[in-house]
Amino acid sequence: MASIRTYQDGDFDGVRAIWEEAFPGDPARNRAEFAIPAKLKVQPELLLIAEADGEIIGTAMAGYDGHRGWLYAVAVSQSARRKGIGSMLIAEAERRLAAMGCGKVNLQVRATNHATAQFYRKLGYQAEERISMGKSIAAEG
Repeated sequence: MASIRTYQDGDFDGVRAIWEEAFPGDPARNRAEFAIPAKLKVQPELLLIAEADGEIIGTAMAGYDGHRGWLYAVAVSQSARRKGIGSMLIAEAERRLAAMGCGKVNLQVRATNHATAQFYRKLGYQAEERISMGKSIAAEG
């Protein structure tokens, strides 16, 4: 049985392995060695780990800016997919965000990632007519 908990010292290698599997080709700024230390400085309680039998099998990172909540880096290892782990991670992230006063959660899915978009639709998320814009301001891209 899987459980959801907050990231702890010693989780780094397991998280990095899942992210490398789930997000191949992501830019350097999204890699564990940059993202995890940055997240641990801001709302570390929103870096979630799914664990089963002492093994890290999933992650979710959330954030709340006082206006909107966001979900990032939701990933489940290939061997643990389709067992409800992703849904458990999202539910716990939503619970923690709501406890902070968050009333709306946003996330982004690449337009070509139809399976992930369908997963979120099943959890009640809807596509919104928006233009997603971004700007890299860090040297590591």
